[in-house]
Amino acid sequence: QVQLVESGGGLVQPGGSLRLSCAASGDTFVIYVMGWYRQAPGKQRESVATITTGGTINYAGSVKGRFTISRDNAKNTMYLQMDTLKPDDTAVYYCNAGTFSDEEYWGQGTQVTVSS
Repeated sequence: QVQLVESGGGLVQPGGSLRLSCAASGDTFVIYVMGWYRQAPGKQRESVATITTGGTINYAGSVKGRFTISRDNAKNTMYLQMDTLKPDDTAVYYCNAGTFSDEEYWGQGTQVTVSS
């Protein structure tokens, strides 16, 4: 079992920055890939960025160049640095972990609101 806890969401003005954190605990040695997903009201959950244990990174086109995903394997923590935020980035952001045996785990989500 893996437990994921997100933190760092909040209200920010357009153009501002936020940093999200996701702390993993439990059987973290089984984790292969971690990622951030988001879900806006009335929309489907979408992938924002993912990072593997080996450091391979993928970004959604809408956030490329503005968001940076990183991972501290020693601390079992993943981060999402979000810069130049736009109102369209408003959503609940979820941390996700995938294991070598294709299991998936989700955090409880953290609200990010971009508004003036």
